[in-house]
Amino acid sequence: MSDQSQLNENSKKQSLDTVRENAEKQYLTTNQGVRIPHTDDSLKAGERGPTLLEDFHLREKIMHFDHERIPERVVHARGAGAYGYFQVYESMAEYTRASFLQNPAEKTPVFVRFSTVVGSRGSADTVRDVRGFATKFYTSDGVFDLVGNNFPIFFIQDAIKFPDLVHAVKPEPDNEMPQAATAHDTAWDFFSLLPEATHMTMWLLSDRALPRSFRMMEGFGVHTFRFINAQGRARFVKFHWKPALGAHSMTWDETQKMAGQDPDWLRRDLWEAIEMGDYPEYELGVQLFEESDEFAFPFDILDATKIIPEELVPVRRIGKLTLNRNPDNFFAETEQVAFHPGHVVSGIDFTNDPLLQGRLFSYLDTQLIRLGGPNFAEIPVNRPLAPVHNNQRDGYMRQTINTEKASYFPNSLSQGCPMLAPESAHGYVHYSEKINAPTVRTRSDSFKDYFSQATLFWKSLSPAEQDHLVAAAHFELGKVESRAIRERMVGLYAHVDHDLARRIAEGIGVNIPQDNPRPGVLPPQGRRSVERSAALSLENSAKNSIKSRRIAILAADGVDEGTIQNIKKALEERGAHTTLIAPRLGTIKGKSGQELAVDQSSPTTSSIMYDAVFIPNGQQGIDQLLKQGSARHFVAEAYKHGKAIAAIGEGIELLKQVDIPNLSLSGTSSNGTLVNAAGVITAQKTSDFQALAEQFAQAIAQHRHWTRQEELVPA
Repeated sequence: MSDQSQLNENSKKQSLDTVRENAEKQYLTTNQGVRIPHTDDSLKAGERGPTLLEDFHLREKIMHFDHERIPERVVHARGAGAYGYFQVYESMAEYTRASFLQNPAEKTPVFVRFSTVVGSRGSADTVRDVRGFATKFYTSDGVFDLVGNNFPIFFIQDAIKFPDLVHAVKPEPDNEMPQAATAHDTAWDFFSLLPEATHMTMWLLSDRALPRSFRMMEGFGVHTFRFINAQGRARFVKFHWKPALGAHSMTWDETQKMAGQDPDWLRRDLWEAIEMGDYPEYELGVQLFEESDEFAFPFDILDATKIIPEELVPVRRIGKLTLNRNPDNFFAETEQVAFHPGHVVSGIDFTNDPLLQGRLFSYLDTQLIRLGGPNFAEIPVNRPLAPVHNNQRDGYMRQTINTEKASYFPNSLSQGCPMLAPESAHGYVHYSEKINAPTVRTRSDSFKDYFSQATLFWKSLSPAEQDHLVAAAHFELGKVESRAIRERMVGLYAHVDHDLARRIAEGIGVNIPQDNPRPGVLPPQGRRSVERSAALSLENSAKNSIKSRRIAILAADGVDEGTIQNIKKALEERGAHTTLIAPRLGTIKGKSGQELAVDQSSPTTSSIMYDAVFIPNGQQGIDQLLKQGSARHFVAEAYKHGKAIAAIGEGIELLKQVDIPNLSLSGTSSNGTLVNAAGVITAQKTSDFQALAEQFAQAIAQHRHWTRQEELVPA
């Protein structure tokens, strides 16, 4: 156990001891503090008589229960949260006067909420969806909310379309199906009639929509903001979160199975990682560029359906976010946390992005109905650390007890307080932007290139990622009953890439439309652009660590306990976690008679919950595993999903009996009997263990091995 884990355990033990010591003092009471000696029966007129209205304990208990549920979020209803801190690497005073971006020694407290978008609170974590990545910074100058997603773009360009988008992607109104999914007619009908959404649908169909973990997921502020420095100089900025573990995904098959086996997979993974001391870390990156470059690109920087490729404006990593504490109460914190993109601090300002402008109204309006009124900022998780002084009063659930006589400005009765803050005291001053234009309800032509960046995204993906995107389109559009909708979508994808459209059309029973004029305009020529962007492919994500990865060890009575102990040591020294899986809970006996504690029984777990599989030596143990279809399925399924697999000595026999096509388990390499076949590492001799462990760790760090013919595996 790590030092941090031991500290956590000691802290919990002390808390429990304190509770036990004070147990006799913690009497059950009403909300008014009246002690209750009995709570199993209501007050009645006689043992079998009517319940009496004067039973204040019954009335309070039932009333509170009746009102325990608040309206769930219309979108982002299902979430998970964590506390932590942020530290900037060096002062950013050249670019912004934001206080939390000045001092590298300062730790700014944060609360982060991750979420799905479409589904209700009771839906599964692993559905194909956008993921929310919202961060609340409790800065010395007030709260700053960086409200983002794990995609850098969005479906629409103007917030006035947001109600239409949500109505379309939500379950269909006549039957409330399907839950937490866009694979239905109303969603794709909307997308097929809105060319600006084409780029975002490409991301939705990609592996980005199936994150392996919240800890292995990028985040983006989506919009273009402004940094303002102390001299009043402004620069444009786009925000990025870069996970220390790299950005990785699950497979579609895994997500479907996980939704049944553990619908809480992503929130459980986050919770357990923090409890084990595997604190999630993300670097805050910024794309900074001058106002003079506003029109330097072939797209509009205010268009939320566009990215700025990192090759054109590199991401500068300016600080680190560490999540190190789980909430104490899900409802009080994760459910009641209220984010708002309009919560900014001095040094950060908005642009005229029409999607962002609408969000500035929507989020605040939402909190009023969801959290009961205007005082939601007084809920502990939303409360700023900076002192609050204003003339706002009363309202539902007011917590502050104001004692000043005056609640207006200007006043003399309270000595003019609260007084206005000068800019020198970090008073917030909006950036002064000159605007000379008529009032119109229209859109700039610079927003009307709908396909160039969708093409960029497609060309930037690896062949395996392209295959996954096409397969996802076959599922999503294959669920659409209207042939006309399917044809319209194929027509849009034909403007992205003809081969993409052809491959999708082949799987959904339609042809590419012949009469298919390109909507919108072509991008301007001669501006800064790229054909491909390496940052858009998950295959290029960090693959140099196995920290916090989960490795399954399959075993039964008669296993070689030495190889188990050695592999556990080798992997755990690298920061991974191992789980011994056997046919039953309790213990198993090694071939030398040593008893080994079983972590999971095979009926209660699955390969989809692990990043890799190890099969140890020991003929008797292997003979038992060979008799179990579940063990063979475990290995075949892990192979199908591209995961690293290692076997040593007699453990190789289990691999040979698994129905894996074209798997080479014979031959030698420079290591003698060691073979590495697309992430399947085998060693005939136990003396080659060290070389096997090294290559196994490297294979795990690669995340997946897509060169396998996984489609031939009947798992």
